[in-house]
Amino acid sequence: MAPVTGTTKTEQTEVNEATKTPLTPERVIHGAVALADAIGVDSLTIRKLAVELDVKPMTIYHHVPNKEAIIDGMVDVVFSQIDLPPTDTDWKGAMRQRSASARQVLARHPWAAPLMESRTTPGPATLQHHDAVLGCLRRGGFSIEMTAHAYALIDAFIYGFALQEATLPATEGEDMAELAQSMAAAMPVGAYPHLVEFTTEHVLQPGYDFCREFDFGLDLILDGLEAAAKRTG
Repeated sequence: MAPVTGTTKTEQTEVNEATKTPLTPERVIHGAVALADAIGVDSLTIRKLAVELDVKPMTIYHHVPNKEAIIDGMVDVVFSQIDLPPTDTDWKGAMRQRSASARQVLARHPWAAPLMESRTTPGPATLQHHDAVLGCLRRGGFSIEMTAHAYALIDAFIYGFALQEATLPATEGEDMAELAQSMAAAMPVGAYPHLVEFTTEHVLQPGYDFCREFDFGLDLILDGLEAAAKRTG
């Protein structure tokens, strides 16, 4: 901001402070989410967050007590972005919609998957999400035990797929084709016939997209859970 004509340096500082966006706990948390999206949660520090928010590090502690509280809030923000399973459809359709949304949200926040179930002081969005998923399964006729099995299995698949998707060097298109071709070219001739076959006859075929495996795997799990629930009554 250009100095205001006729003001002293102290007065100008007061003008600058007055025009800043006020710092709030919500702004701290959302700033931390954006920073983690850019640099990863392991690289997130209070000092870097303060620079991002254009405040002094100690100012952040006036709104959140420590980094763990910030991470609690970050995880809660991620849960708030995932669709709750709708109540106006069958449980499989509801869980499919919720699971697809979870995968999309985790793709936007690749740091989040390992932290989603790690918090000992979960926020309201986290608790609401868990309650809604449990309610969906119970409305679908699952016993308490089968509900536990289903929730654990579905989320293990979602989080595992999200981690794999986030770390793969490529998943589709020209980048995937170039990667597969370079890897195949580096293999000794005849040493890995099944890997070469899979690469040339599947991965390098037009339209290949690793991400499509998510829908196949999710349907397999939901169908298996439905069959298991019927067997157990």
